[in-house]
Amino acid sequence: MRILSIHADHMWYRATQKTKMAESTGNLTDEMTECVVLFCCVEKLDENNPVYVIESAKKNVISRLAKMNVNRVMIYPYAHLASALGSPECALSIVKGLEETLRKEALDVKRAPFGWYKEFEIRGKGHPLADLSMTICPYEGAECDFACPYCNHPLKEADVKHLSSHAAGRNEKTVSAGDV
Repeated sequence: MRILSIHADHMWYRATQKTKMAESTGNLTDEMTECVVLFCCVEKLDENNPVYVIESAKKNVISRLAKMNVNRVMIYPYAHLASALGSPECALSIVKGLEETLRKEALDVKRAPFGWYKEFEIRGKGHPLADLSMTICPYEGAECDFACPYCNHPLKEADVKHLSSHAAGRNEKTVSAGDV
């Protein structure tokens, strides 16, 4: 999971158009002040351990909020942070799971709708801790076969084979474990 976290004075969005995977929602516009905005993107490998991804993301976000003394979060699904996206069903369940676990921590949490094109305005605070990117790995602490040559994240050979066959189905160049 990729998260771009921005400490903001203000965040506003308005859902403008559904995609084919849009969730049903009555709340097409919302805003939040004095918050941390979490632009969240669920990756294909997150499907291997979504419960761990949610728990790890929660811990990372709570740690970040404590450093800034903030208790308000706007979760904003944002598929543009990665190229190997998780399925819409898994992505929505992880985003909803993160929302739920953060609420259980007595935080004020809002979430923009999943699967919609949205316009938004954000006013970032601009201090040294205001912007941070996070990569939540589904394998933290697990034994892995090798690291990705692009992002250095741990991978297992079985995942590379799975992603290779997925890419082959789309007529893309496949990568074998020996290539990485």
